Amino acid sequence: MHARAVAASTTALLGTAALLFPVSPARAAGGGVPLVIAHRGASAYAPENTLAAVDKAAGLGIRWVENDVQRTRDGELVVVHDDNLRRTTDVEEVYPGRAPWKVKDFTAAEIARLDAGSWFGPAYAGARVPTLEQFVNRVERHHQKLLLEIKNPELYPGIERQTLKVLGNEGWLDRSHLAGRLIVQSFSADSVRTVHELKPAVKTGVLGTPPMGDLPVYAGFADQINPSYRSLSRAYVSAVQAFTGPHGRPLEVLTWTVDDAATAQRVAGYGVDGIITNKPDVVREAVGG
Repeated sequence: MHARAVAASTTALLGTAALLFPVSPARAAGGGVPLVIAHRGASAYAPENTLAAVDKAAGLGIRWVENDVQRTRDGELVVVHDDNLRRTTDVEEVYPGRAPWKVKDFTAAEIARLDAGSWFGPAYAGARVPTLEQFVNRVERHHQKLLLEIKNPELYPGIERQTLKVLGNEGWLDRSHLAGRLIVQSFSADSVRTVHELKPAVKTGVLGTPPMGDLPVYAGFADQINPSYRSLSRAYVSAVQAFTGPHGRPLEVLTWTVDDAATAQRVAGYGVDGIITNKPDVVREAVGG
């Protein structure tokens, strides 16, 4: 399709969406200060997805923390980003004969032996890969809020139900948490849809940049569309926010991963609802949060 045709179809879609789902003047103008979310904790300053990264975010006064959830061989949910343990632990030294060191091939007890901090710096030697229970309890201790990503759900059948069970057991599915302290997201739209079907009250987000023509479908089960800042435009943000989500509110946009002031100010100007960042202090100062 030629650029002129793309521009014309985009303009038409935005116009139609605005008629069906009016955008508030503040959102249309990019008004308001976006949320600042600490990516894997304050991961520029402490090892990602560890309790130390949660503590660092709290020390910086950051209210929202993002994490990644996967499952061990014996069914424990742990907080780690990659589907293998090589990058952020000493697994190759502790278990040298067990390549490729996939999370799903190790028990929770085996993973608990690993050092998840030394790779980042000697000050964090001995940090561990936390279980989901440990992680949410640390977030709760700091009275923070949680953006939880279900990672690689295709590797872990049933992880959506299990994640909700852990959250419920730890008190995160009560009215106060559901009202504004919890969002569950994934790159898998099917996984997000499953979470919505299992627990409709949970706020959900789809990671990525779905085509604008697919947004009406996503609005049936997702409250947010959360794209990389590299794929973001003012028109796309407006298109997303023009639709009403499953809880009767305009869809939101959280963008990732923004670590410099200039980019933070640019995406804030697009009207995004939140910015996910490894350097939450830098972004907060840039956007006036």
